[in-house]
Amino acid sequence: MAEIQNCKLYIAGTHQDAADGETFDNLNPATGEVIARVHQAGKADVDRAVEASHKGFAVWSAMTCAERGRILRRAADLLRARNDELARLETLDTGRPIQETSVEDINSGADCLEYFGAIAAGLAGEHIDLGQSFAYTRREPLGICAGIGAWNYPTQIACWKAAPALACGNSMIFKPAELTPLTAVKVAEILSEAGLPDGVFNVVHGFAETGQLLTRHPEIAKVSLTGEVGTGRKIMADAAGTVKQVTLELGGKSPILIFDDADIDRAVTGAMLGNFYSGGEICSNGTRVFVHESVKDAFLERLVARTEALKIGDPLDPDTQVGALISLEHTEKVMQAIADGQKEGARLVTGGQRLTEPPFDRGGFVTPAIFDACNDDMNLVREEIFGPVLSLLSFKDDEEAITRANATPYGLAAGVFTRDLTRAHRTVARLQAGICWINNYNLTPIEMPFGGYKQSGLGRENGKAAIEYYSQLKSVYVELGELESPY
Repeated sequence: MAEIQNCKLYIAGTHQDAADGETFDNLNPATGEVIARVHQAGKADVDRAVEASHKGFAVWSAMTCAERGRILRRAADLLRARNDELARLETLDTGRPIQETSVEDINSGADCLEYFGAIAAGLAGEHIDLGQSFAYTRREPLGICAGIGAWNYPTQIACWKAAPALACGNSMIFKPAELTPLTAVKVAEILSEAGLPDGVFNVVHGFAETGQLLTRHPEIAKVSLTGEVGTGRKIMADAAGTVKQVTLELGGKSPILIFDDADIDRAVTGAMLGNFYSGGEICSNGTRVFVHESVKDAFLERLVARTEALKIGDPLDPDTQVGALISLEHTEKVMQAIADGQKEGARLVTGGQRLTEPPFDRGGFVTPAIFDACNDDMNLVREEIFGPVLSLLSFKDDEEAITRANATPYGLAAGVFTRDLTRAHRTVARLQAGICWINNYNLTPIEMPFGGYKQSGLGRENGKAAIEYYSQLKSVYVELGELESPY
């Protein structure tokens, strides 16, 4: 058994114990072993982080945009240099295969720091000519921002929230998900090593109670959450008390539309990426796969064959393609959703089994499941499962496909597979989703804004659009002529 880590809070540039000494265990999802004892932040710790953030903000916000940009770009280089170490830690923490974490998680975080490091140097307002007077705008930071992360992509999410916030001159208190606390502290260490002033990026660990201390704190100006829709509603309610700004990146039940002229092999690849990558634990997954009735049989045959060939195993094995789900509790929820889908009348074509023989007996290993004979009213089709479960549906024409795709309270993502690009653009224009892919799925370059419609969230992460959600505009009127007044 590996040595159990001591994962402390990170406040004012140093590792610190929780004030009351409370800790909780962090488990490896693949083995059930304790890999870390994590210090749990209470009110005194959050207040300490807020105080540190005020001090850090005073220094950071006074620096030039170019200086801030250089530090963020330096942090990106350091993150990439430690890719192997951090990817291994990410795999131990999440149960996701090392072949994913080594190429996706750390690199995405580094890309984000680099992108917003470059943007930081160009932040500016505008000049408005008014004849005998003029006005100008200043783009200014909000103050202290709180980031609350999800457990599926902990390093990436920490960077996606930190990079735009810091680029705009804010300080941040980040609370990683309690199930995956380890890499956020590493990101904080790297930012400090890159030259970030103490107190500008702080990390506090804990459960919902710790998050609520942040969302209700009167000195925090903004909250950014990646998480469930229900959690997002609670945060909006908490933020209303002091009119905090919020960015909410929530869940979905996204559609993939595969038309009769699609490249079937490409569409199968897209459906697998949109359902089985990261064990299906991705908010933007396209779990409602609509296939034109004329190609459905051919699509299903190839999909089943390729899905059954996926290798499930030790997440640290480079050949493993499907690792462990995040926890045994979550595994039970996924298995219950699979059982309920069968009771509703959907046909389980393949997968959907929990592996219980050694070496899988201590982790949440589930074979990727494909359901056929689904209809739009089933809970299987309507509710987010957050596991490797694909629901297959057929349609007759474009209008039907679009109408049914939009018949959901969510609107995070959507995919379209067709060789007709006119049809593709016409379709995505009508899909009620914040992120759409044509002939691809789940590719999320930092340059492209990420966020949802309807109950899938508010605001945008990544791209230039993120700057609008981490800064505020001040308008200044300058009079050059005589002052006119009726008094």
